[in-house]
Amino acid sequence: MSTRQKRRNWWSGLVIPGVCLSFFAYFVYHAQTGRYSIYTQEEMRKEEARLDAELALLRAERGRLERRVQQLTVGTLERDALDEIARSQLGYVSGNEIVIFY
Repeated sequence: MSTRQKRRNWWSGLVIPGVCLSFFAYFVYHAQTGRYSIYTQEEMRKEEARLDAELALLRAERGRLERRVQQLTVGTLERDALDEIARSQLGYVSGNEIVIFY
């Protein structure tokens, strides 16, 4: 029985470090230039501030609309006043009615 022994090349010891170095370079590159990189954090902060301001405006509008809806409950308005508001704001009329706004 004979055994063969392989002679090691000088570059075979560089394969694993080369693969590890390429992975490291890949992750470093994307940490600097990717979508969530360290350079885009300032842009993301500006976007966050803009969205927070928009959210505050939407919450204020929602509160205003909720107050208007609370005013339209059954106990606060008579049927005639509710009917008048529905006709003026929604443009609601029947087919055989004539509405004159003054």
